[in-house]
Amino acid sequence: MAVKSIREIDIKGKKVFFRFDFNVPLDEQGIIKDDTRIRRALPTIEYAMRQGAKCILASHLGRPKGEKIPEMSLRPVASRLSELLGKEVQFVDDCLGESVKKAVDKLQDGGVLLLENLRFHAGETKNDPQFAAELASLADVYVNDAFGTAHRAHASTVGVPDLLKVKAAGLLLKEELENLDRALSNPRRPLVAVFGGAKVSDKIAILRNIIQNMNSVLIGGGMANTFLIAQGINVGSSKIEEDMLAVAVEILETAGRTGCKIVLPTDVVVAAGIDDVTGCKIVDVSAIPADKMALDIGPRTVEQFRRVILDAGTIVWNGPMGVFEVDAFKLGTMEIANAVADSEGFSIVGGGDTLSAVRQAGITDKISYISTGGGAFMEFMEGKVLPGVAALDD
Repeated sequence: MAVKSIREIDIKGKKVFFRFDFNVPLDEQGIIKDDTRIRRALPTIEYAMRQGAKCILASHLGRPKGEKIPEMSLRPVASRLSELLGKEVQFVDDCLGESVKKAVDKLQDGGVLLLENLRFHAGETKNDPQFAAELASLADVYVNDAFGTAHRAHASTVGVPDLLKVKAAGLLLKEELENLDRALSNPRRPLVAVFGGAKVSDKIAILRNIIQNMNSVLIGGGMANTFLIAQGINVGSSKIEEDMLAVAVEILETAGRTGCKIVLPTDVVVAAGIDDVTGCKIVDVSAIPADKMALDIGPRTVEQFRRVILDAGTIVWNGPMGVFEVDAFKLGTMEIANAVADSEGFSIVGGGDTLSAVRQAGITDKISYISTGGGAFMEFMEGKVLPGVAALDD
Protein backbone atom coordinates (compact mmCIF):
# COMPACT_ATOMS: atom_id res chain seq x y z
CA MET A 1 0.00 0.00 0.00
CA ALA A 2 1.11 3.58 -0.66
CA VAL A 3 1.21 4.61 2.99
CA LYS A 4 3.16 7.79 3.70
CA SER A 5 5.28 8.32 6.78
CA ILE A 6 4.79 11.36 9.00
CA ARG A 7 8.21 12.44 7.73
CA GLU A 8 6.73 12.85 4.24
CA ILE A 9 4.01 15.37 5.13
CA ASP A 10 4.00 19.00 6.27
CA ILE A 11 2.86 19.29 9.88
CA LYS A 12 4.48 22.57 10.93
CA GLY A 13 1.89 24.72 12.68
CA LYS A 14 -0.83 22.19 11.78
CA LYS A 15 -3.31 20.63 14.20
CA VAL A 16 -2.51 16.92 14.02
CA PHE A 17 -4.83 14.20 15.34
CA PHE A 18 -2.68 11.27 16.49
CA ARG A 19 -4.15 7.84 17.16
CA PHE A 20 -1.89 6.01 19.60
CA ASP A 21 -2.22 2.77 21.55
CA PHE A 22 -1.95 3.79 25.20
CA ASN A 23 -3.91 0.76 26.40
CA VAL A 24 -1.55 0.19 29.32
CA PRO A 25 -2.12 -1.98 32.42
CA LEU A 26 -3.02 -0.06 35.60
CA ASP A 27 -2.99 -1.28 39.19
CA GLU A 28 -5.79 -0.67 41.69
CA GLN A 29 -4.33 2.75 42.56
CA GLY A 30 -4.31 3.79 38.91
CA ILE A 31 -0.52 3.51 38.62
CA ILE A 32 0.85 2.30 35.28
CA LYS A 33 2.42 -1.15 35.67
CA ASP A 34 4.07 -1.28 32.24
CA ASP A 35 4.71 1.84 30.15
CA THR A 36 6.17 0.05 27.09
CA ARG A 37 3.40 1.22 24.77
CA ILE A 38 3.88 4.82 25.88
CA ARG A 39 7.64 4.62 25.34
CA ARG A 40 7.19 3.15 21.85
CA ALA A 41 5.09 6.22 20.92
CA LEU A 42 7.72 8.76 22.03
CA PRO A 43 9.72 8.99 18.75
CA THR A 44 6.61 10.07 16.82
CA ILE A 45 5.52 12.60 19.46
CA GLU A 46 9.01 14.05 19.80
CA TYR A 47 9.37 14.34 16.02
CA ALA A 48 6.02 16.18 15.79
CA MET A 49 7.00 18.51 18.62
CA ARG A 50 10.28 19.38 16.90
CA GLN A 51 8.39 20.08 13.69
CA GLY A 52 6.14 22.56 15.51
CA ALA A 53 2.90 20.60 15.17
CA LYS A 54 -0.03 21.12 17.50
CA CYS A 55 -0.29 17.56 18.82
CA ILE A 56 -3.73 16.15 19.69
CA LEU A 57 -3.24 12.65 21.12
CA ALA A 58 -6.04 10.09 21.27
CA SER A 59 -6.26 6.50 22.44
CA HIS A 60 -8.49 3.97 24.15
CA LEU A 61 -7.86 2.16 27.42
CA GLY A 62 -9.69 -1.03 28.34
CA ARG A 63 -13.25 -1.79 27.32
CA PRO A 64 -15.57 0.72 29.00
CA LYS A 65 -18.26 0.00 26.37
CA GLY A 66 -19.41 3.58 25.95
CA GLU A 67 -19.50 4.44 29.64
CA LYS A 68 -17.30 6.90 31.51
CA ILE A 69 -15.44 4.67 33.96
CA PRO A 70 -12.95 6.62 36.13
CA GLU A 71 -10.67 3.58 36.53
CA MET A 72 -10.13 3.59 32.76
CA SER A 73 -9.21 7.26 32.46
CA LEU A 74 -6.12 8.20 30.44
CA ARG A 75 -5.12 10.82 33.03
CA PRO A 76 -2.26 8.60 34.37
CA VAL A 77 -0.95 8.35 30.80
CA ALA A 78 -0.81 12.15 30.54
CA SER A 79 1.25 12.27 33.75
CA ARG A 80 3.65 9.59 32.52
CA LEU A 81 3.99 11.24 29.13
CA SER A 82 4.84 14.54 30.83
CA GLU A 83 7.63 12.81 32.76
CA LEU A 84 9.04 11.05 29.70
CA LEU A 85 8.86 14.08 27.39
CA GLY A 86 10.12 16.54 29.99
CA LYS A 87 7.22 18.79 29.01
CA GLU A 88 3.71 19.23 30.38
CA VAL A 89 1.15 17.22 28.47
CA GLN A 90 -2.22 18.86 28.87
CA PHE A 91 -5.19 16.62 29.58
CA VAL A 92 -8.86 17.19 28.86
CA ASP A 93 -11.53 14.99 30.44
CA ASP A 94 -13.39 14.22 27.22
CA CYS A 95 -12.54 13.64 23.57
CA LEU A 96 -15.18 15.92 22.06
CA GLY A 97 -17.30 18.92 23.03
CA GLU A 98 -16.65 22.58 23.82
CA SER A 99 -13.99 21.94 26.47
CA VAL A 100 -11.99 19.93 23.95
CA LYS A 101 -12.32 22.57 21.21
CA LYS A 102 -11.14 25.29 23.59
CA ALA A 103 -8.15 23.20 24.69
CA VAL A 104 -7.20 22.55 21.06
CA ASP A 105 -7.53 26.25 20.16
CA LYS A 106 -5.09 27.14 22.98
CA LEU A 107 -2.43 24.69 21.77
CA GLN A 108 0.87 26.31 20.84
CA ASP A 109 3.18 24.98 18.10
CA GLY A 110 4.91 21.94 19.61
CA GLY A 111 2.27 21.68 22.32
CA VAL A 112 0.77 18.34 23.36
CA LEU A 113 -2.80 17.61 24.43
CA LEU A 114 -4.13 14.18 25.42
CA LEU A 115 -7.84 13.53 25.01
CA GLU A 116 -9.83 11.30 27.36
CA ASN A 117 -10.50 7.64 26.55
CA LEU A 118 -12.15 7.38 23.11
CA ARG A 119 -14.16 4.35 24.18
CA PHE A 120 -16.02 6.36 26.81
CA HIS A 121 -18.21 7.06 23.75
CA ALA A 122 -20.01 4.15 22.06
CA GLY A 123 -19.47 5.88 18.72
CA GLU A 124 -15.78 4.91 18.75
CA THR A 125 -16.17 1.14 18.42
CA LYS A 126 -19.27 1.51 16.23
CA ASN A 127 -17.40 3.81 13.82
CA ASP A 128 -20.29 6.24 14.15
CA PRO A 129 -20.05 8.88 11.35
CA GLN A 130 -21.05 11.77 13.61
CA PHE A 131 -18.53 10.81 16.28
CA ALA A 132 -15.80 10.49 13.63
CA ALA A 133 -16.77 13.87 12.14
CA GLU A 134 -16.50 15.60 15.53
CA LEU A 135 -13.04 14.13 16.09
CA ALA A 136 -11.94 15.07 12.57
CA SER A 137 -13.14 18.65 13.07
CA LEU A 138 -10.41 19.13 15.67
CA ALA A 139 -7.53 18.72 13.23
CA ASP A 140 -6.01 19.42 9.81
CA VAL A 141 -3.90 16.24 9.60
CA TYR A 142 -4.33 12.62 10.70
CA VAL A 143 -1.53 10.31 11.86
CA ASN A 144 -2.04 6.72 12.98
CA ASP A 145 0.73 5.25 15.13
CA ALA A 146 -1.35 2.53 16.80
CA PHE A 147 -0.43 -0.76 15.15
CA GLY A 148 -2.09 -2.59 18.04
CA THR A 149 -5.52 -1.33 16.94
CA ALA A 150 -4.92 -1.25 13.16
CA HIS A 151 -7.09 -4.36 12.76
CA ARG A 152 -10.11 -2.53 14.21
CA ALA A 153 -12.47 -0.56 11.94
CA HIS A 154 -13.26 2.06 14.58
CA ALA A 155 -14.03 5.76 14.26
CA SER A 156 -10.52 6.87 15.21
CA THR A 157 -8.80 4.33 12.93
CA VAL A 158 -10.92 4.50 9.76
CA GLY A 159 -13.62 7.14 10.20
CA VAL A 160 -11.36 10.10 10.94
CA PRO A 161 -8.76 9.44 8.20
CA ASP A 162 -11.59 9.11 5.71
CA LEU A 163 -12.50 12.73 6.49
CA LEU A 164 -9.05 14.30 6.59
CA LYS A 165 -7.21 14.71 3.30
CA VAL A 166 -3.67 14.72 4.70
CA LYS A 167 -2.87 11.48 6.52
CA ALA A 168 0.14 9.35 7.31
CA ALA A 169 1.58 6.58 9.43
CA GLY A 170 3.53 7.41 12.55
CA LEU A 171 7.09 6.19 12.99
CA LEU A 172 6.08 3.12 15.00
CA LEU A 173 3.35 1.99 12.61
CA LYS A 174 5.72 2.42 9.65
CA GLU A 175 8.38 0.45 11.53
CA GLU A 176 5.94 -2.36 12.31
CA LEU A 177 4.87 -2.71 8.68
CA GLU A 178 8.44 -2.67 7.40
CA ASN A 179 9.59 -5.34 9.84
CA LEU A 180 6.61 -7.62 9.24
CA ASP A 181 7.11 -7.24 5.51
CA ARG A 182 10.80 -8.05 5.93
CA ALA A 183 9.96 -11.22 7.86
CA LEU A 184 7.15 -12.53 5.67
CA SER A 185 7.47 -11.02 2.20
CA ASN A 186 11.21 -10.74 1.69
CA PRO A 187 12.84 -13.01 4.27
CA ARG A 188 16.35 -14.29 4.58
CA ARG A 189 16.06 -18.07 4.46
CA PRO A 190 15.55 -20.58 5.94
CA LEU A 191 12.28 -19.00 7.08
CA VAL A 192 11.04 -20.61 10.30
CA ALA A 193 7.78 -20.07 12.17
CA VAL A 194 7.43 -21.09 15.83
CA PHE A 195 3.83 -21.47 16.94
CA GLY A 196 2.45 -22.34 20.36
CA GLY A 197 -0.52 -21.53 22.53
CA ALA A 198 -3.59 -23.51 23.40
CA LYS A 199 -5.64 -23.76 20.21
CA VAL A 200 -5.17 -24.71 16.57
CA SER A 201 -8.31 -22.68 15.83
CA ASP A 202 -6.45 -19.49 16.81
CA LYS A 203 -3.79 -20.16 14.18
CA ILE A 204 -5.68 -21.89 11.31
CA ALA A 205 -5.83 -18.86 9.02
CA ILE A 206 -2.16 -18.05 9.66
CA LEU A 207 -1.01 -21.60 8.96
CA ARG A 208 -3.04 -21.78 5.76
CA ASN A 209 -1.67 -18.44 4.60
CA ILE A 210 2.02 -18.92 5.32
CA ILE A 211 2.61 -22.68 5.05
CA GLN A 212 3.56 -22.45 1.38
CA ASN A 213 6.16 -19.77 2.13
CA MET A 214 7.80 -21.39 5.16
CA ASN A 215 10.78 -23.71 5.20
CA SER A 216 9.92 -25.07 8.67
CA VAL A 217 7.07 -24.67 11.17
CA LEU A 218 7.70 -25.70 14.78
CA ILE A 219 4.51 -26.42 16.71
CA GLY A 220 4.38 -26.64 20.51
CA GLY A 221 1.92 -25.78 23.24
CA GLY A 222 -1.59 -27.18 23.49
CA MET A 223 -2.13 -26.83 19.75
CA ALA A 224 0.48 -29.55 19.13
CA ASN A 225 -1.83 -32.12 20.76
CA THR A 226 -4.36 -31.89 17.94
CA PHE A 227 -1.62 -32.42 15.35
CA LEU A 228 -0.29 -35.43 17.28
CA ILE A 229 -3.81 -36.95 17.39
CA ALA A 230 -4.05 -36.32 13.62
CA GLN A 231 -0.95 -38.51 13.27
CA GLY A 232 -2.52 -41.29 15.30
CA ILE A 233 -0.69 -40.55 18.56
CA ASN A 234 -2.67 -40.90 21.82
CA VAL A 235 -2.21 -37.78 23.97
CA GLY A 236 -3.87 -39.03 27.17
CA SER A 237 -6.15 -36.49 28.84
CA SER A 238 -4.52 -33.54 27.05
CA LYS A 239 -6.89 -30.93 25.68
CA ILE A 240 -7.52 -31.26 21.97
CA GLU A 241 -9.88 -29.71 19.44
CA GLU A 242 -11.71 -32.59 17.81
CA ASP A 243 -13.34 -30.30 15.28
CA MET A 244 -9.85 -29.23 14.15
CA LEU A 245 -8.53 -32.73 13.39
CA ALA A 246 -9.44 -32.55 9.70
CA VAL A 247 -7.80 -29.13 9.48
CA ALA A 248 -4.64 -30.47 11.10
CA VAL A 249 -4.53 -33.31 8.56
CA GLU A 250 -5.06 -30.81 5.74
CA ILE A 251 -2.20 -28.60 6.97
CA LEU A 252 0.14 -31.58 7.32
CA GLU A 253 -0.72 -32.70 3.79
CA THR A 254 -0.25 -29.19 2.36
CA ALA A 255 3.13 -28.92 4.07
CA GLY A 256 4.14 -32.24 2.56
CA ARG A 257 3.27 -31.02 -0.94
CA THR A 258 4.98 -27.65 -0.61
CA GLY A 259 8.17 -28.84 1.03
CA CYS A 260 7.52 -27.13 4.36
CA LYS A 261 8.81 -29.24 7.25
CA ILE A 262 6.41 -29.35 10.19
CA VAL A 263 8.20 -30.30 13.41
CA LEU A 264 6.07 -31.61 16.28
CA PRO A 265 7.10 -32.57 19.84
CA THR A 266 8.74 -35.96 20.33
CA ASP A 267 8.66 -35.76 24.14
CA VAL A 268 6.55 -33.77 26.58
CA VAL A 269 6.20 -32.90 30.25
CA VAL A 270 3.04 -34.50 31.66
CA ALA A 271 1.08 -34.08 34.88
CA ALA A 272 -2.42 -34.70 36.23
CA GLY A 273 -3.31 -31.07 35.52
CA ILE A 274 -2.17 -27.45 35.58
CA ASP A 275 -2.91 -27.17 39.31
CA ASP A 276 -1.77 -30.70 40.15
CA VAL A 277 1.87 -31.48 39.40
CA THR A 278 1.61 -34.88 41.09
CA GLY A 279 3.54 -37.40 39.03
CA CYS A 280 4.98 -34.66 36.79
CA LYS A 281 7.49 -36.29 34.45
CA ILE A 282 8.98 -36.30 30.96
CA VAL A 283 7.69 -38.96 28.56
CA ASP A 284 7.87 -39.80 24.87
CA VAL A 285 4.79 -38.59 22.98
CA SER A 286 3.97 -42.23 22.25
CA ALA A 287 3.82 -42.99 25.98
CA ILE A 288 1.57 -40.27 27.43
CA PRO A 289 -0.43 -41.91 30.28
CA ALA A 290 -4.21 -41.95 29.86
CA ASP A 291 -4.70 -39.90 33.03
CA LYS A 292 -2.02 -37.28 32.29
CA MET A 293 -1.92 -34.06 30.24
CA ALA A 294 0.94 -32.77 28.08
CA LEU A 295 1.72 -29.33 29.52
CA ASP A 296 5.15 -28.48 28.09
CA ILE A 297 7.60 -29.71 25.47
CA GLY A 298 10.38 -31.99 26.68
CA PRO A 299 14.19 -31.63 26.45
CA ARG A 300 14.52 -33.74 23.28
CA THR A 301 11.95 -31.54 21.54
CA VAL A 302 13.71 -28.41 22.81
CA GLU A 303 16.93 -29.62 21.22
CA GLN A 304 15.14 -30.42 17.92
CA PHE A 305 13.52 -26.99 17.84
CA ARG A 306 16.76 -25.30 18.87
CA ARG A 307 18.71 -26.79 15.96
CA VAL A 308 16.14 -25.53 13.44
CA ILE A 309 16.03 -22.07 15.05
CA LEU A 310 19.81 -21.66 15.13
CA ASP A 311 19.99 -22.53 11.42
CA ALA A 312 17.25 -20.04 10.49
CA GLY A 313 17.72 -16.85 8.50
CA THR A 314 14.38 -15.48 9.71
CA ILE A 315 12.25 -16.52 12.71
CA VAL A 316 8.63 -15.56 13.42
CA TRP A 317 7.43 -16.57 16.90
CA ASN A 318 3.92 -16.48 18.32
CA GLY A 319 2.72 -18.55 21.27
CA PRO A 320 4.34 -20.29 24.27
CA MET A 321 5.45 -23.93 24.23
CA GLY A 322 3.56 -24.83 27.40
CA VAL A 323 1.80 -23.43 30.46
CA PHE A 324 4.81 -21.23 31.21
CA GLU A 325 2.99 -19.33 33.96
CA VAL A 326 3.50 -22.45 36.14
CA ASP A 327 7.12 -23.15 37.10
CA ALA A 328 6.82 -26.87 36.42
CA PHE A 329 5.86 -26.20 32.79
CA LYS A 330 7.88 -23.13 31.82
CA LEU A 331 11.25 -24.63 30.84
CA GLY A 332 10.31 -25.39 27.23
CA THR A 333 9.18 -21.83 26.53
CA MET A 334 12.23 -20.34 28.28
CA GLU A 335 14.60 -22.60 26.30
CA ILE A 336 12.97 -21.67 23.00
CA ALA A 337 13.22 -17.99 23.95
CA ASN A 338 16.94 -18.47 24.58
CA ALA A 339 17.34 -20.28 21.26
CA VAL A 340 15.71 -17.38 19.40
CA ALA A 341 17.99 -14.99 21.30
CA ASP A 342 21.06 -17.04 20.34
CA SER A 343 20.13 -17.22 16.66
CA GLU A 344 21.95 -14.98 14.21
CA GLY A 345 18.80 -14.79 12.08
CA PHE A 346 16.31 -11.91 11.99
CA SER A 347 13.72 -12.60 14.69
CA ILE A 348 10.28 -11.05 15.10
CA VAL A 349 8.00 -11.79 18.05
CA GLY A 350 4.36 -10.82 18.62
CA GLY A 351 1.42 -11.64 20.88
CA GLY A 352 0.86 -10.89 24.56
CA ASP A 353 1.82 -14.29 26.01
CA THR A 354 4.92 -14.50 23.83
CA LEU A 355 6.06 -11.03 24.89
CA SER A 356 5.55 -12.01 28.54
CA ALA A 357 7.68 -15.09 27.96
CA VAL A 358 10.43 -13.03 26.29
CA ARG A 359 10.47 -10.62 29.22
CA GLN A 360 10.48 -13.47 31.73
CA ALA A 361 13.45 -15.04 29.94
CA GLY A 362 15.27 -11.70 30.07
CA ILE A 363 16.16 -11.69 26.37
CA THR A 364 14.11 -8.70 25.13
CA ASP A 365 17.19 -6.88 23.85
CA LYS A 366 18.26 -9.95 21.84
CA ILE A 367 15.11 -10.08 19.70
CA SER A 368 15.48 -8.27 16.37
CA TYR A 369 11.97 -6.82 16.50
CA ILE A 370 9.18 -6.98 19.06
CA SER A 371 5.78 -6.14 17.61
CA THR A 372 3.35 -4.07 19.69
CA GLY A 373 0.39 -5.78 18.04
CA GLY A 374 -1.46 -8.84 19.25
CA GLY A 375 -4.53 -9.18 17.07
CA ALA A 376 -3.03 -6.93 14.39
CA PHE A 377 0.14 -9.04 14.30
CA MET A 378 -1.95 -12.20 13.88
CA GLU A 379 -4.20 -10.74 11.16
CA PHE A 380 -1.19 -9.43 9.23
CA MET A 381 0.24 -12.96 9.24
CA GLU A 382 -3.13 -14.26 8.05
CA GLY A 383 -2.70 -12.07 4.98
CA LYS A 384 -5.57 -9.76 5.89
CA VAL A 385 -5.62 -6.07 5.00
CA LEU A 386 -5.66 -4.10 8.26
CA PRO A 387 -8.44 -1.45 8.16
CA GLY A 388 -6.33 1.12 10.03
CA VAL A 389 -3.54 0.77 7.47
CA ALA A 390 -5.87 0.67 4.45
CA ALA A 391 -7.40 3.96 5.65
CA LEU A 392 -4.01 5.65 5.13
CA ASP A 393 -3.59 4.36 1.57
CA ASP A 394 -3.17 7.14 -0.98
